[in-house]
Amino acid sequence: MNFFDHRYYLNRELSWLSFNDRVLQEAVDPNNPLLEKLKFLAITSSNLDEFFMIRVSGLKHQVENGIERRDIADMTPEEQLEPISEACQKLVAKQYHYLKQILLSLEKEGLYFISPETASEEQIRWLDDYFEREIFPVVTPMAVDSSHPFPFLASKSLNLALLLEKNEKSQEDTDDDIDVKTAILPVPGVLPRIISLPAAASVGNRRDFVLLEDVLRYFGQRFFLGYDLLESRAFRITRDADLYIDEEDAKDLVVEVERQLKKRQKGEAVRIEFESGASRFLQRFMTQSLNLEKDDLYEIDGPLDATMYFSFCGIKEYDRLRYQPASPHKPWSMIQSGKEHIFDMIRDKDLLVHLPYESFEESVVHFVMSAALDPNVLAIKQTLYRVSSDSPIIMALEKAAQNGKQVTVLMEVKARFDEANNIQMARRLEKAGAHVIYGLVGLKTHSKCTLIIRREADGIRRYVHVATGNYNASTAKLYTDLGVFTCNDLFGSDASAFFNLLSGYSDPPLWDSFIVAPLNMREKCIHFIDREIQFARQGESAHMVAKMNALLDPGIIAKLYEASHAGVKIELIVRGICVLKPGIPSVSENITVRSIVGRFLEHSRVFWFRNGGREELYIGSADWMPRNLNDRVELMVPIQDPDLRERVKQMVITEMTDNQKAHVMQADGTWEKKIAEEGVLNSQDIFQKTAEKRDQKGSMTLRQRLEPYDPVQS
Repeated sequence: MNFFDHRYYLNRELSWLSFNDRVLQEAVDPNNPLLEKLKFLAITSSNLDEFFMIRVSGLKHQVENGIERRDIADMTPEEQLEPISEACQKLVAKQYHYLKQILLSLEKEGLYFISPETASEEQIRWLDDYFEREIFPVVTPMAVDSSHPFPFLASKSLNLALLLEKNEKSQEDTDDDIDVKTAILPVPGVLPRIISLPAAASVGNRRDFVLLEDVLRYFGQRFFLGYDLLESRAFRITRDADLYIDEEDAKDLVVEVERQLKKRQKGEAVRIEFESGASRFLQRFMTQSLNLEKDDLYEIDGPLDATMYFSFCGIKEYDRLRYQPASPHKPWSMIQSGKEHIFDMIRDKDLLVHLPYESFEESVVHFVMSAALDPNVLAIKQTLYRVSSDSPIIMALEKAAQNGKQVTVLMEVKARFDEANNIQMARRLEKAGAHVIYGLVGLKTHSKCTLIIRREADGIRRYVHVATGNYNASTAKLYTDLGVFTCNDLFGSDASAFFNLLSGYSDPPLWDSFIVAPLNMREKCIHFIDREIQFARQGESAHMVAKMNALLDPGIIAKLYEASHAGVKIELIVRGICVLKPGIPSVSENITVRSIVGRFLEHSRVFWFRNGGREELYIGSADWMPRNLNDRVELMVPIQDPDLRERVKQMVITEMTDNQKAHVMQADGTWEKKIAEEGVLNSQDIFQKTAEKRDQKGSMTLRQRLEPYDPVQS
């Protein structure tokens, strides 16, 4: 049987749009508070921006260059663009339909978005003064004619397109010679997009807000004395933002990345969003000026760029419209230890940390800072893919270097949209005395690993941390991830070899515990699946569970189809892209796929194989995608401690039984979300409550701490 048959696969881009639609469904989930619904709608908009900047622009480049290579779903780049456009149009229409519902609900809470046309006289007087003081001095009107060529407009910037004509008082020409002018008013990004009107200007207890572009439009004629404003419509451009780096010929990778970053805002336009109601003349003028096609234009029935609502969702005094606060708690493994020093804890027993329910600061940051201050620590080695701009990890590494430790950091400067920040952080480390490696030619280093070498009474000991998530204190509060701390000798030996591989010319060793992409991860994953196939063919129970962000690799998927055909039960938890189709008779009828979209972004990767009853469980940094397995440095490691392995298994079981935030994929590639009214089980809520309970009690027996994860009990 041909398991590579294109009928068994979905298109990657359309699968991603299905994921973004699942995010959008949270905007109407009745269990989500109102401002959280609005935030999910803003997330959908932000996701779509990046999709156009990277994925759609990439397809357009392929079409322009005459590339007709078909994807796994048998579609050429050109054949993909039309259904992508149709799906995006439907998604945007649904998005703004939901937005109207949310805004109506906000009005019931006393929060109103009004236009200047419906404002009271007192509000207009206040807006008039605000316009003269704050807006008028900042805005520069731009005429567009033979002596004023179409200006360059930055990606994602908001603007007003205007049609003007001389008014009667200044009209010197006859009516037959009326000349319509075009102009652009940039909506200044340095000013608040959502303007809160003073309480005194509002009626009763309500709070009124107005959008900056509406104020600019209302008073816009003041920029064009002697002209009448015939039409004014907001528009927004999205440009190609991918970096095209020639790594082989680049003499200095950092310099080349910085050079390409300067070009990012100047990429070719790939989409224009227009406020609905714009005249055909204005639409045609703008699309032609930007070399765009009709399909690249999106008419928006509402305010452009819903990402502006991110800031609004933090409005004070409306906590009742948000989730209850959820703080990270001290990791259960550390509470259980009873030790005070983190190195004593790790030496006693492997530790597991489950973010964001357990604290990144009290575990990972504490680990690195303790090493920086400990006189017995000799060296720290770490891979960094994305770090926050005020990163406590960077501060700890700086302190370590200043204290004379040997600090080696591989800082990935090609991490998309974090390139500039990573370069800045790397230079800070260099200034402090650390040795920094700026990534590897031809590969992105996406692994998450820290190695600390410490002198102890019985000799040198190596402490290792390996995780599924980045060393980023900001995302550690929003992403679900797993990390393990160990001083297992085999892990330590592999970690040393791993860093030697990154920093020097060392050949790959025979790994004891580490599974490393692009060296042996694909082969190992295929081996694990083949092993389950063998058990199934022998008539034994065969079962595997895999949790990841994306499933896209054709070789892995074909092997999963083969396993399903052989009788292996396969349960997949895939948050985002999944081009595998479950439920196809004789192909994938033993495969189920679910996606959990909730308060926190599911980011951990877990791989659990029954292995004939001798279960093996791994965590890692890599999704099953060609880029992760072929073009990135990734790590996958076994969870060896029996208690930790049981704990991770119970986490996965809980996610498999989630009946509040889980979407289940159907055989045709569509997704269904059914919210249970009885026997409610929200996995993220359970994990949060469990972390709180553990922190409060301080200690539990193994059986007690597993009870909250037991789907039968729940």
